[in-house]
Amino acid sequence: MAEKNGYIATSKFLIASPTKVRPVADVIRRKAYAEAMSILDNMPHKGAKLIKKTVKSAASNALSQNKKLDEDMLFVKEIRIDEGPRLKRLWCRGRGRADMLLKRMCHITVIIDEKAGE
Repeated sequence: MAEKNGYIATSKFLIASPTKVRPVADVIRRKAYAEAMSILDNMPHKGAKLIKKTVKSAASNALSQNKKLDEDMLFVKEIRIDEGPRLKRLWCRGRGRADMLLKRMCHITVIIDEKAGE
């Protein structure tokens, strides 16, 4: 989806804790598209794989809507990791007791824009 601020892609309801995904997002914020993709390729985190898919989708949106753009002109303008709903599961414990297991979800929003005239 194109916006005056750039090209947007979102991934919602991903089962990953936002607190674990945010440090990965901080590494690629304000980086060139090619550099961000190479960083995400070499990171072992689960969040890196999720963010990579979203960044790739935003770049695809940019290139499909504006035929004059090139991958070298793109950079990650903004990346936001928001908290989603939590899945609540029962976790059986000793002596007939139970605990609540929370499976946290996150929403990833990536805005990619073209670099200013260079």
